[in-house]
Amino acid sequence: MKPTISKFTMKQFLFVFLFLTTFQSVFAQQDKGKSLGNFVLMTKEKQNFSIQTDYGNVQVQIYSSTIFRLKIWKKTFVSGPDYALVGQPLPTAVKTKETKDAVVIQTDSLTLQISKFPVRFIFKTPDGAVVNTGDDMGTYWLNGQVFAFKKLFQDEKFVGLGEKTGHLNRRGSGYTNWNTDNPHYEDWDDPLYSSIPFYIGIHSGLNYGIFLNNTTRTRFNFGAGNNRVAYFSAEDEQLDYFFIYRKNISAIITDYSFLTGRIKIPPVWSLGFQQCRWSYTPDKEVMEVATAFHDKQIPLDVLYLDIGYMDAYKVFTWNPKTFSQPGKLVNNLKNLGIHTMVIIDPGIKVEKGYPVYEEGVKNNYFIKYPDGTNYSGQVWPGWCHFPDFTNPTVRLWWGEQFKILVDDGVTGFWNDMNEIAVWGKVVPPVLRMDWEGMGSPYSKAKNVYGMLMARSTYEGTKKLLNGKRPLILTRAGFAGLQRYSAIWTGDNQATDNHMLLGIRLINSFGLSGIPFAGYDVGGFGGNASPGLYVRWVSLGTFSPFFRVHSSITTKRSEPWSYGVSAERIAKRFIELRYHLLPYIYSAFYAASQTGIPVQRSLSIAYTNDEKVFDPQFENQYLFGPFLLVIPAKSTQAIVKAWLPEGHWYSFYDDDKINGPEELLTESPLDKLPVFVKEGAIIPIQKLVQNTGINPGDTLEIHLYCGNVTRSFVYYEDDGNTYNYENGSFYKRTITYKGKANHLVFSKSEGNFTSKFKIIRLIFHGFDENITDVDVNGKSKKLLPVTNSYLNNYQTLRKALSVDLSNSNREIKIDWQVAEK
Repeated sequence: MKPTISKFTMKQFLFVFLFLTTFQSVFAQQDKGKSLGNFVLMTKEKQNFSIQTDYGNVQVQIYSSTIFRLKIWKKTFVSGPDYALVGQPLPTAVKTKETKDAVVIQTDSLTLQISKFPVRFIFKTPDGAVVNTGDDMGTYWLNGQVFAFKKLFQDEKFVGLGEKTGHLNRRGSGYTNWNTDNPHYEDWDDPLYSSIPFYIGIHSGLNYGIFLNNTTRTRFNFGAGNNRVAYFSAEDEQLDYFFIYRKNISAIITDYSFLTGRIKIPPVWSLGFQQCRWSYTPDKEVMEVATAFHDKQIPLDVLYLDIGYMDAYKVFTWNPKTFSQPGKLVNNLKNLGIHTMVIIDPGIKVEKGYPVYEEGVKNNYFIKYPDGTNYSGQVWPGWCHFPDFTNPTVRLWWGEQFKILVDDGVTGFWNDMNEIAVWGKVVPPVLRMDWEGMGSPYSKAKNVYGMLMARSTYEGTKKLLNGKRPLILTRAGFAGLQRYSAIWTGDNQATDNHMLLGIRLINSFGLSGIPFAGYDVGGFGGNASPGLYVRWVSLGTFSPFFRVHSSITTKRSEPWSYGVSAERIAKRFIELRYHLLPYIYSAFYAASQTGIPVQRSLSIAYTNDEKVFDPQFENQYLFGPFLLVIPAKSTQAIVKAWLPEGHWYSFYDDDKINGPEELLTESPLDKLPVFVKEGAIIPIQKLVQNTGINPGDTLEIHLYCGNVTRSFVYYEDDGNTYNYENGSFYKRTITYKGKANHLVFSKSEGNFTSKFKIIRLIFHGFDENITDVDVNGKSKKLLPVTNSYLNNYQTLRKALSVDLSNSNREIKIDWQVAEK
């Protein structure tokens, strides 16, 4: 029997031919890509400029004289919720000029030149220097992504981008923003838990910032694999990015934080020492740990309860057997001056009769498949549904669930697993989100999910706490998370390399507008040696967020767990943290006003110093404006340090070193290398067991000699409420003029009464040459320093002091220096 052969008619043949050639053309075009094209026309409305090209559209929106927003799309720009943004355009004087070849949009600080054929963007200074310019490829669509290609300058460096591994200088590296639970990350792993699509470019003495406001998966390439272009891309049909030009990096960070918001002043107790473990359980063990800290007089402000406190890992429950009287437990901790912080994951256990689950199902509060079925993923409780935090009703509902915890006295709330993390690692991409009623695929919402969970937690607990400040901690986040939460670097490991990587991650968070960040001191995974633990505690003392945390699979990690010697050294550094609290709290106030971080990469203040970017020195940072911290491995008895331009003093003995200087400095475990900048003004208080204890009536102000002018804004409030927003604060600017031998405390601002009645001014580096100190025109006697709060840390042979009454009026101090 012959096989049957189908015969094509001419019509069928032509159909197949056209079908194949059409798709061949489509695929060829897709592989080849397409640029924005040539200029067609421009229209203007106030500070908005709309440009049509022969392939797409551009809108340039002037936010300020230094901030331009560019939206680029093909046919229709799909607007959505700007979760990252709070800043609104400011009235700005703008000039425009159009020629046959270009459009020029100009403010007094920044010029955007848009070439017409083809359309490309060139950002310039007012005097014509090129800050940033598009490559010949410009804006480009290819295979479901949209790219912005930028010319790579020969000396260009890149810093920031939030929680990214690698070097301080991102040049030669590429990164992806896609929030990922990566529990065993190492020095070059990417992506991690959070996405902050903001970076700073540096070249030719110029600095700029770019914030990519796309929430989808985005990629950044800073010359990885090529020497022609730096570029960023989004898995999207449109780009939405901000360009910032300023003369220094600190001003760029301030502009960026104007866009994405600034931190609220955190509760003062959140700046003390915090102890955590997966898991302290049962409640008896929690009290044993708390009591041990108290009896050993090791300061402690926060104790954490990990997942073991819950009933079968169900959120918003207590285990009825191991935590049968949670209110009593939390109150007992409170009586010791300790705040309770509990973990909360987003997964809601699928269980009939569980009220949170039942209510969520009834009201359609959970993330869904396209067919309307609730998505289930497996986590600690088993199969779970997940709240859709892009729905404002869900955010309100979620916040209300914390009542059971707040009623029991809990004041801290730790959001974990919010990338979303599930067993098996993968969440189906077809899931649908509410997206403020507009609808969206999960791919647009994944990167903001953790931030929106933190937002919901913050807004709900703030309301429930009736005016008291909660502490929120998140693992995942997006640009703008600083408005709601602190963040930590996830599941690190107990190694020296991880300890130093954590330093760089916090420095990078700070460069990216997030001042309240930290790492798990001692390492979450693995067992730290006593030396590593002690070194890590010493670094944690000089970090914004100071928490020890360890896994259930490791040895215990309380200070006494490492032996008597390690306990003694760790206690000493923890105590130093409490001495430094006035300085730290004032630094957080500054962050709330300017966005400038508490832990500061040296690239902020010393941008043009090449040594700052050297891998030997890239871990160094300023803690607040004046303390230079030199991280060292636990095995390093001597470490190489770089002291930038200016004069520096050893924190421990006032030895003076003239910078710039590369030197070897001793780094024993009990003395982390720390140097003080000339002209520094550092407030210090008496040691307390916790922040709820009155630190006495005397505030020390440590002044370091220098032929410079410096100022420091000293700030106080009650540390617990939002009353400062209504004027209940105490603030004064302290200004030092070294050349004039003059120090002035401005008249105090606010209606809060300072805790301190006396100011003890301590002079460092003046070598006993000060004579005739006058305070508001009246002579005061100088005394050798014998009873400083820092006597346990500093050997001060020549320091002098004078006591002042801490009046609210202006205080002027003048002195004479005897000639040598």
